Amino acid sequence: MEAELTALAAAGASALVQQMVGEAWEQTRVRVAAFLARGSGRDAVAIDGELEEARADLVDAEASGSPDARAEALTEWRGRMRRALRNDPRAAQELRALLAELGDGGPAARQVVETHNHISGGTYHSTVIQAGSVGRVDHGGTQPG
Repeated sequence: MEAELTALAAAGASALVQQMVGEAWEQTRVRVAAFLARGSGRDAVAIDGELEEARADLVDAEASGSPDARAEALTEWRGRMRRALRNDPRAAQELRALLAELGDGGPAARQVVETHNHISGGTYHSTVIQAGSVGRVDHGGTQPG
């Protein structure tokens, strides 16, 4: 169950950060603020302000060419989504519905696959990278033909 919540939190954070730099930000911000406030006991208006501040920071950082801006935003919001899911058992259903509305489909629309690797032997040391999905490439609004 923990792996499912972690995957759902990651999908939620990814959709949120994508929306932060997209055109549907206003509607998304209001819905996400309500979602995060519900299980936390915090005011949705305060969380709304935090979301808007995070968006402004992300847009500014990307405009200045910061290569780590999205990764940092993803890390922050993934943790907050995970806490929201842990604090309220009904939150998973709400987040899945929100993801479906955003067009992501959420984790329910994707197969979740766990992979475990074991690397051993020899004295040769090297970097190992494993990735299922690294992210989405944005071609500046152009559609591949």
